[in-house]
Amino acid sequence: MERRRFLKSAGLGSAFLAAPLSGSLTPANVAATPARPERRPRIAFLGTVVRRHSHAQHFLDRHTLGYTWNGRWQEPRIEVGSVFIDQFPKEDLAKSRIKRHDLDLYPTIEEALTLGGSKLAVDGVVLIGEHGDYPTNEKGQHLYPRYDWFKKVVKVFEDSGRSVPVFNDKHLSTAWDECVEMVEDSRRLDFAFLAGSSLPVTRRMPAIDMPLGTRLKESVCVAYGGVDSYDIHALETAQCMSERRQGGETGVKQIHALKGENLWNRLAAADCQTTRKLIVSALTRSHNLPVKEGFPTAPVSMEWLQSNMPNSIGYLVEHRDGLRTTMLLTGIRDFNYAGMTEDGKVISCQMYLPMPGHGSTTADFFNPLARHIETTIIEGKSPYPVERTLLTSGMVIGGVDSLFQSEKPVPTPHLNIAYAPAPESTFWND
Repeated sequence: MERRRFLKSAGLGSAFLAAPLSGSLTPANVAATPARPERRPRIAFLGTVVRRHSHAQHFLDRHTLGYTWNGRWQEPRIEVGSVFIDQFPKEDLAKSRIKRHDLDLYPTIEEALTLGGSKLAVDGVVLIGEHGDYPTNEKGQHLYPRYDWFKKVVKVFEDSGRSVPVFNDKHLSTAWDECVEMVEDSRRLDFAFLAGSSLPVTRRMPAIDMPLGTRLKESVCVAYGGVDSYDIHALETAQCMSERRQGGETGVKQIHALKGENLWNRLAAADCQTTRKLIVSALTRSHNLPVKEGFPTAPVSMEWLQSNMPNSIGYLVEHRDGLRTTMLLTGIRDFNYAGMTEDGKVISCQMYLPMPGHGSTTADFFNPLARHIETTIIEGKSPYPVERTLLTSGMVIGGVDSLFQSEKPVPTPHLNIAYAPAPESTFWND
């Protein structure tokens, strides 16, 4: 760790630390340095379960076989050096994947990170704690082992005296203090921490980003799925756009989750006029509206939405700077964003997520996230701030708590998370 800090302070960190992987140091001494064979960075792949369309299946396949990228087949830029899989159900695919790619399966996370030795022996960690047979608590939260596994990874880092980049799939944890601790660990041990959903980086229709520094008044995401699962996708859909507003993100002061009639009554209020307009705008970006007779039987509107999807769930989010974000989980089959600027302009698009069995069998929306994982491990830095996922993890927890407390508003003074977004666009725009 002292060596890493010295290299960073001397301005040599990324170039020097990458030398064993690339075979080069600095332009001044390249000619005097014998060429070394190029080696791809090795990762420890940690997954809960590998079955058809599980997240671990999607990422393991891409990091071993490759993926489509910019009109060609992209071979993996990293190497799976070790694998730890927690569960092997009847429909397991892990064993066949391990045999096909001659991978090394280890019985513990610690051994996967050390390759059976005593010290860290990989260049990155991919942690996929999603899907599998795990319990739920009284709030309906799936208790996936993301935090527990992350802490085991951190312990290996501490014992080894060095750290490497880590990717954590989806939200960080179901408990806020654990989310905070994970981010603090990454700062304390100085490793790149990439986390979150595939939605912010998938293709968009149209291929737009929120102009950096926009004076934004309100954001909406109309999506689908369940609580403590697809809500993180929808919240990150809105957040990756709204964080680019003037002043950046300032945090969230309250979350109010509502469902069914309570939701429609709240959205009918006078102060939700802009919200209703944005909801309809987002709906018109959908290409999976649930319709009869092959087309809507009435114009798409708030009345149409309530009539066709009466049991929708909404999270009403109040940001500390006055921005409002409304997230709806409905009966459509895609993720659609709409935002209104202070001068009344509406900016809207769809984050393209073709579900397997609904126009897609390979779920190629995972490709850009796999690409960002590779880049994070190769370059040693995350392309966008982990604070986004820290905040959206807190929003998910707040929404779950609000529903659990009979749909009461939940103050969130602890979500005072201010951060600036990456200035460049990071979604798949090839």
